[in-house]
Amino acid sequence: MIPIRRFAAATLVAASLAALAAFAAPAAHAKTIVDEWHDVKVPPPPKLDPVTVDPKTTALLMLDFVKQTCNMQRRPRCIASLPKVAKLLKEARASHTFVVYSYIIGGSPADILKEVARTDDEPTVFSGPDKFLHTDLEKILKDHGIKTVVVVGTASHGAVLYTASEASLRGFKTIVPLDGSSAENLYAEQYVAYDLVNAPVVAKNVTLTSIAQVKF
Repeated sequence: MIPIRRFAAATLVAASLAALAAFAAPAAHAKTIVDEWHDVKVPPPPKLDPVTVDPKTTALLMLDFVKQTCNMQRRPRCIASLPKVAKLLKEARASHTFVVYSYIIGGSPADILKEVARTDDEPTVFSGPDKFLHTDLEKILKDHGIKTVVVVGTASHGAVLYTASEASLRGFKTIVPLDGSSAENLYAEQYVAYDLVNAPVVAKNVTLTSIAQVKF
């Protein structure tokens, strides 16, 4: 015969284990994004807003339009974007909007493609994906009274995403013309657009648009 105390203790342990198993069961069967990857539905396209910027307080950031990253072998979508980007650049210069270029680590300003070549008085910075990191980009912008940046470049999931996000976090109004932002594939361009207008904190300063909708 089991003593009452031992029986009570055994009953308590059994009940505790049963409760723990019941609690853990749903978690063990919970699905993750890996399990549900093929169930993801594409969200509707983001709204593209027309924007009119003040050239006196706006900078056009031309990010990594260089031979190493914008070429037919690695990123043909960047090559395809060049005519529109060149149009935007021409309009920015005509309005005396400040223009800043970037190039990649290990490169030089000479690597910038001739279709969107810089002029001698337009500053450059070089860094990884975030062009504010370990550069004087913020100082350059603030020294020129810049409050708004228009960001175009490649890759959309590299220089554009991280520089635009950082610009927003640093308090700059950030405008991203989606047809001036290119990647190796459509999915990368799509998720960057979604992220920029949905990411916490970042989204509040970001406006998505198209090159044709930007007026200086």
